[in-house]
Amino acid sequence: MSSSSPAPSGVVTRFAPSPTGFLHIGGARTALFNWLYARHTGGKFLIRVEDTDRERSTDAAVAAIFEGLDWLGLKSDEEPIFQYSRADRHREVVQELLAKGRAYRCWMTVEELEAAREKARAEGRAIRSPWRDAPPPADPSAPHVIRFKGPLEGETLVDDMVKGPVTFRNIELDDLVLLRNDGAPTYNLAVVVDDHDMGVTHVIRGDDHLNNAARQSLIYQAMEWAVPSFAHIPLIHGPDGAKLSKRHGAQAVGEFADMGYIPEGLRNYLARLGWGHGDDEVFNDAQAIEWFDVKDVVKAPARLDWAKLNFINSQHLRQADDARLTALTLKALTAAGADLPADAEARIASTVPQVKEGAKTILELGEHVAFALKVRPLTLEEKTAKQLSEETVARLARLREHLAAAPVWGVAELEALLKSFAESEAVGFGKFGPPLRGILTGGAQAPDLNKIMAALGREESLGRLDDALASRA
Repeated sequence: MSSSSPAPSGVVTRFAPSPTGFLHIGGARTALFNWLYARHTGGKFLIRVEDTDRERSTDAAVAAIFEGLDWLGLKSDEEPIFQYSRADRHREVVQELLAKGRAYRCWMTVEELEAAREKARAEGRAIRSPWRDAPPPADPSAPHVIRFKGPLEGETLVDDMVKGPVTFRNIELDDLVLLRNDGAPTYNLAVVVDDHDMGVTHVIRGDDHLNNAARQSLIYQAMEWAVPSFAHIPLIHGPDGAKLSKRHGAQAVGEFADMGYIPEGLRNYLARLGWGHGDDEVFNDAQAIEWFDVKDVVKAPARLDWAKLNFINSQHLRQADDARLTALTLKALTAAGADLPADAEARIASTVPQVKEGAKTILELGEHVAFALKVRPLTLEEKTAKQLSEETVARLARLREHLAAAPVWGVAELEALLKSFAESEAVGFGKFGPPLRGILTGGAQAPDLNKIMAALGREESLGRLDDALASRA
């Protein structure tokens, strides 16, 4: 895309990750905020991979970014752009800056550069090259870089949508390198050119890039391009307030997926990290899109709160489609190497509706369906075996007859049947509930008795009960 190409109309945001081998949770939130703002304004959300570091930008590292974004449900509205492929365009802009007198060639040696840095630090200013206004050397083909020729006076204002107006003294902004001595474009140059050519109107990114905004603004102005609106969002910290690191646990989106969180749950939670809509904690994508405005993002760093993440994810699990939860649970159990019966999927499918309200993650859902995956005959726990007195066995045998005659095998009907049976026996649930639970679950965690039996089905429930009664005959 040339510099004369018309920019798309409306708001255009972009997410521009560098390949690191995974999509960091902070990057995921940045992508989400860009996506939400684009959707809120009816604009476009674009993706650009900043892959100029060729050693780190392996195929696997790039794939990891898109795997994370795809899982999270954040797709670009146009074909993603790869920065490295645009190096010729970046160099073209540098030639324009040279022609405008807004860039210059610098032949400083490493030693001269270090001496100049020390002098600049001592004088409280940014580094300036002696080649800024000097004629070229006798051998202009000698190795050199090309620097931006920034203003020496005045100020550069970044009217940030999150931070508010931030002023930078131009004397403190160095003449940054645009092209290295091997002709490779630098980050600040490439970002400006790419954002302009992509028609980006709003740059939403981490506040560690705030200083770059001033330098990039000067390049925009030198090229007589419209400067985009900047919004620098705070970083995510750990629960202890320190910068998020490995010691805080999961950092990559893939790790959260492996831990059993679902995309809509994580999207909801990430949206709440630094932004909110009143007291609303749990909301869907449509609500987030309607409510979100980057101007409402807070200035202070957000803290990762595992309890809140678990709560929000649990609410989305409850609303999720049962067939999808069945597939995810089966996949998680298989990945964990669980010993599953041949009809595991069918068993999980019948159990998920009865237990999903008690689970915070897919992994917990796997634990909650474990009782239904046990294969007959179940081994009774010692506690259950001790509860099977002659009186209790006789009572369970009578209950078995009631169950076998039940016209409808549903949650509500089974609840009514158990209550009616207790009344007919003139006893409380405590006289038969605990041993029945032990018989039906083999000691595994499980929901209420009526939900256990509904999940197992009539044949399996009666079969497990028959096994236990036969062992006490």
